[in-house]
Amino acid sequence: MKPKRLFLFAGYDKQCVIDDALIYYVSNMARFGDIILYMDCDAKKSEMNKVKKYCLYANATRHGEYDFGSYKRAYIWARDNDILKNYDVVYLINDSVFGPLQNIRKTLDDLESIKSDAAGLVVSKHRTHSYMESWFVRLNRTVFLSKWFDEFMCCITHESSKTDITIKYEHGLSNLITKNGCSWGGVYKINGRYTYNHPKALFLRGCPFIKKMSFTRHNGAVGNQIKYILAHANTNAVRAIKKSASRVYGDKYMKWLLTYSPFKIILRNIIYATSKITGNKK
Repeated sequence: MKPKRLFLFAGYDKQCVIDDALIYYVSNMARFGDIILYMDCDAKKSEMNKVKKYCLYANATRHGEYDFGSYKRAYIWARDNDILKNYDVVYLINDSVFGPLQNIRKTLDDLESIKSDAAGLVVSKHRTHSYMESWFVRLNRTVFLSKWFDEFMCCITHESSKTDITIKYEHGLSNLITKNGCSWGGVYKINGRYTYNHPKALFLRGCPFIKKMSFTRHNGAVGNQIKYILAHANTNAVRAIKKSASRVYGDKYMKWLLTYSPFKIILRNIIYATSKITGNKK
């Protein structure tokens, strides 16, 4: 029997818009489980209505606690409505990525086949503090029904920087799972900023998402990888991604980023390589 899944979905949009990419993401995940969506922005009711039919509950309020603040609010709603016990698996997912670029079923199967109490789609390896990247994490009942997980989620609050959030909550979740005698693993194990800098390699390994930050990395040096991915991904996903990216980054930027000119591609990589040498990296 397939597991009963609950997706705690964190979203954010600077313009308070529910765009095609988010609708595509939410509607795809709704095929595989129930969704509680919480946006860290003051999106209007008319915007939220675009995804309401795919969700058990959807809300949008600017809280300034980033994705973990939205995870907290989605979790508390599920807990207070006494529905957590109805699920075999709970996922923490957010819209810092575009996708899914292909059928998500295999990805879910891969995550759920890992014999651990939790698993991240991507694990960032480090000599002293490896951790699950928090944008797509699977949790079993031993974790999401525990008292210590409830305390962790309810104590999430505003932090002064994204670095503090990463250390306290993203690293913190993996550390907390281990501290409480549980195990965690992952599908794709990477080093450093590989997720942002090498999206094509991850895509070829089967990862069905691309980080939005890749679109602005290294003076556009990742553009050729993005162009490859969009040429080989699901047509509906590509249509939604291009429309969303053009809204966020502008048509002019996207045409520049996805150029077919070998000269321009080589030039932007030279500029990036030079910036690495001089220490002026973006």
